[in-house]
Amino acid sequence: MKSCLLLWVALAVSLGFILVAGYPRAYDEDEEYVLVNNKCKCATVTSKFVPSKENPREEILERNIQLLVPLKSRENISDPTSPLRTTFVYRMSELCKKCDPVEIELGGETYNAQQSTSCDGTETCYTYNRDKCYTTTFPFVYRGETKILKAALTPASCYAN
Repeated sequence: MKSCLLLWVALAVSLGFILVAGYPRAYDEDEEYVLVNNKCKCATVTSKFVPSKENPREEILERNIQLLVPLKSRENISDPTSPLRTTFVYRMSELCKKCDPVEIELGGETYNAQQSTSCDGTETCYTYNRDKCYTTTFPFVYRGETKILKAALTPASCYAN
């Protein structure tokens, strides 16, 4: 029970640093820090300090959100015959969650932890993740005979060198 409580405290502290601060404290002037780079949703969130318009001696934290909308994205990116996607949904809470497990050490013991509690693996992607292999099947007609073949939509990630 004690280790579970320590784990939750560590997660809360690390999440607080990421969401509240979002940048290292020692910063270079004009340096932008990438907070989120979600290739699946084509979204990037950055932050940097800029002089305040009201008081030039003060600096404020500016956040920039860049969304790239793929115009020919399909509802099902693995199916080239599915209809074009017309709705794109971006939620900051989903973009900022980090589901990759991280090893942390508490009290001399190592634990695997993730910074989000809602990682169910059903993220909708608007473009291909180039590290993942996407395939589809299609009918192939040869000499009057139809065969169902499998084709790689991202060949570089589907076949080893």
